[in-house]
Amino acid sequence: MDHRTFILLFVLFLFSVTAFSSEIPTDGEDPIIRQVVDDGGVPLGAEDHFNLFKHRFGKVYSSQDEHDYRFNIFKTNMHRAKRHQIMDPSAVHGVTQFSDLTPLEFRKSVTGLRGLSLPADANQAPILPTDNLPTDFDWREKGAVTPVKNQGSCGSCWSFSTTGALEGAHYLATGELVSLSEQQLVDCDHECDPEEAGSCDSGCNGGLMNSAFEYILKSGGVMREKDYPYSGTDKGVCKFDKKKIAASVANFSVVSLNEDQIAANLVKNGPLAVAINAVYMQTYVGGVSCPYVCSKKLDHGVLLVGYGSGAYAPIRMKEKPYWIIKNSWGESWGENGYYKICQGRNICGVDSMVSTVAAVHTTTQ
Repeated sequence: MDHRTFILLFVLFLFSVTAFSSEIPTDGEDPIIRQVVDDGGVPLGAEDHFNLFKHRFGKVYSSQDEHDYRFNIFKTNMHRAKRHQIMDPSAVHGVTQFSDLTPLEFRKSVTGLRGLSLPADANQAPILPTDNLPTDFDWREKGAVTPVKNQGSCGSCWSFSTTGALEGAHYLATGELVSLSEQQLVDCDHECDPEEAGSCDSGCNGGLMNSAFEYILKSGGVMREKDYPYSGTDKGVCKFDKKKIAASVANFSVVSLNEDQIAANLVKNGPLAVAINAVYMQTYVGGVSCPYVCSKKLDHGVLLVGYGSGAYAPIRMKEKPYWIIKNSWGESWGENGYYKICQGRNICGVDSMVSTVAAVHTTTQ
């Protein structure tokens, strides 16, 4: 029996155990929920955990019917978290602020990547030397990353990935870290990918980082966050003021799928705009995510800011290198707003669509 077959049989066995245990009567207490979120104290029932969830994340529902509906979704998501824990044992899965959303609601409200095919010019970025890459690297430690932002219930992840990459590139060009306006992209950017129908940047209905870079190149630049603040809606008119441009794009390119090239471009050019499949992120609490199986269908835009080498994956009994991802769901999600995902197998498509951008040396006001 080869290694892959053994892992598959082991995972199927764990699923069968989970399915059996979930059918055991519990007198109002759900063992799946207890196992996923137990803090070591007195075991709590599902309703107690739901009350804690509502209090922690300020959840208020408009009616008793809505409350009961969300409670049932919450219980279903705790079972999903348990399955994710089995499939992704080197991370921690459990309650997040999205535990009362269905998977479809989750994708519609807090992801938002359009244009899901791989770009035709996937090897456009120059090949860089990789001999002397550092073992660990993190642009946060070098001052090139703004604080974690929050896209709210708007599918504008693509705009945050875009501004994050340009904020880093602008820092490298000028030595100045400036928070840039996602709302300008949401309101004003309607650029389309000519290679794919239906891929136009469309506010809260999704967009694509490379299309956004193209918009910035054509429009002349992006304003500061403070001059064009984020509202989390796409109902407003475009208020772009060229006189208040803070950062501009010189050029951008797509990086090879090779992880050494991704690391080399990260180290040389600053944080990178990255697409990923976010299915495990709905239940992610911390640790290094390295699921046995994860779709490579890309649906979320994030920012690659660094990598590490010392993450311990107990099931695999060895250290696993990982990428450090800045997300746009606020600091209360994940590890203070960040996600760690292991390197090595293009997990969840994280290596599939990676873009680097260079900034013009723009003097900010």
